Amino acid sequence: MKKALIGSALGLVALGAHAQSSVTLYGIVDTGIGYQSSAAKLGSNAGGASQVRMINGIWAGSRFGLKGAEDLGGGTKAIFQLEEGFNSASGAESVTGLMFSRLAYVGLTNANFGTFTMGRQYTAYYSMLSAYSPTNWLTGAYGAHPGDIDSMDTIYRANNSLVYASPSIHGLTVSGSYSLGGNPGSFAAGQTWSAAAQYLYGPFGVAAGIQRVDNAANGGATWNSALSNNGAQPGISGVNNGFSSAAKQQRVAVNGGYAFNSQWDVSFAYSNVQYAPGVNSFFQGTAIWNTGGVVLHWKPITALDLGAGYSYTRATQSNGITSAASYNQFNLSQYYSLSKRTGLYALEAYQRAGGKTLGSDGKTIINATAAIGDGQNGSPSSSRSMVAVGAGIIVKF
Repeated sequence: MKKALIGSALGLVALGAHAQSSVTLYGIVDTGIGYQSSAAKLGSNAGGASQVRMINGIWAGSRFGLKGAEDLGGGTKAIFQLEEGFNSASGAESVTGLMFSRLAYVGLTNANFGTFTMGRQYTAYYSMLSAYSPTNWLTGAYGAHPGDIDSMDTIYRANNSLVYASPSIHGLTVSGSYSLGGNPGSFAAGQTWSAAAQYLYGPFGVAAGIQRVDNAANGGATWNSALSNNGAQPGISGVNNGFSSAAKQQRVAVNGGYAFNSQWDVSFAYSNVQYAPGVNSFFQGTAIWNTGGVVLHWKPITALDLGAGYSYTRATQSNGITSAASYNQFNLSQYYSLSKRTGLYALEAYQRAGGKTLGSDGKTIINATAAIGDGQNGSPSSSRSMVAVGAGIIVKF
């Protein structure tokens, strides 16, 4: 009888422990059709023909993932997340050679002490600023600041990252991250680090952050950094292509927002981005871009969300450029919820570029050309203007 009781008790303990652990399978499939005027291959002004193509992940990148938590007692949980991106139009990996290109981390969390994670993940800079990013209602493909120069879309993830985020204390949350470069002989070579904070007070919120990225190759055609897509440098577009041989990158940004009521809210973003040359860089002087933008979101009925945004980006006069590049971008978005998990969307964007910038060789001064958001990074306009329109369907599970 005692053995039976002991066995039952152990069974109940096991069931209790099992109930305190969870693993969730989730995902998004997003496919649409997009139109782009005067498209050209990155690094070339040739072409100029418009194109219509099927586009994956316009509203939100297609993905599937696993995330889980185990209660360790005392309010502490072990957590993990694995997330892979894919192209819903072709079935291919979003980043060739990376099985979990979006996220792959493990860590500990406690409501009183915060969260610490290790692996491939977002930096503190992105995590704190993303609540007020223009991509929330305008998408990264169409609404990110030109070329996503200030890294407010999700394409920037860092390998070998240690990330800490504090609990919210009277509305204030602070976070820091450090990503090891892993290069022999130099601890700092290839590193990425960032620090950021977010403050919430009723309907108002503001966030600020800084991020530094080191290229262990000290500039040049080779990209060797913890902030990487399988060895490739992310976020290269017609805006910064002439400066992609930088040895260091720095981003400083301040984002914020205010909710007037349940139907109206507004967000703003300002950033300063610097690309500094090294001994192997093709350009000579530090390049700087300043961007300011605003997004207005309106929810006239429960199922419908409407967004409108404007941003202005201007480069500094460097590397012999006397008429620095500038970019005016206008965006509209519409999202209709068919259900909690399924929605239809449409997006419209126009950009006008002016001034001069460096060509892909990092030396030749050329006319700046338009590059809307980051969905057109590989095929910017062959002229100073670009129109982009997209529509699609998204299903979440």
